[in-house]
Amino acid sequence: MKILAHGIDLVDFGRIRGIYERHGQKFLDHIFTETEQQHALSVKNTIEKLSGRFAAKEAVLKLIGTGLRGKISWRDIEVTNTAMGEPKVNLSGEVERIATKKNIEQVTISITHTADFAIASAVALCEIDKQE
Repeated sequence: MKILAHGIDLVDFGRIRGIYERHGQKFLDHIFTETEQQHALSVKNTIEKLSGRFAAKEAVLKLIGTGLRGKISWRDIEVTNTAMGEPKVNLSGEVERIATKKNIEQVTISITHTADFAIASAVALCEIDKQE
């Protein structure tokens, strides 16, 4: 596998907490899939989970090189966990289309937290012989 791109993002819990307190479900529905919402709302550290997933989505947008524009939706990027707790990203919609066009076959992510921040790193991978 070959690394094609990398994206990273840092999110302040206070920022996400403030948006969530002001906009509630509207914020959740705009940014997060049903699966992401269920997971974050089922744990006591909800803001930490939402912040980590938000940072992961931002990191993916950076690695595809577009940011949030055009037909891209926040919900085109879904962050779930494997049975072992490892974060996993699923692409759909416009983000998946762009990733395919760029020969991105896999996106791996890592998320970590401090007392006040979440940081996520995303790496785009492809087979070596498919690289342009």
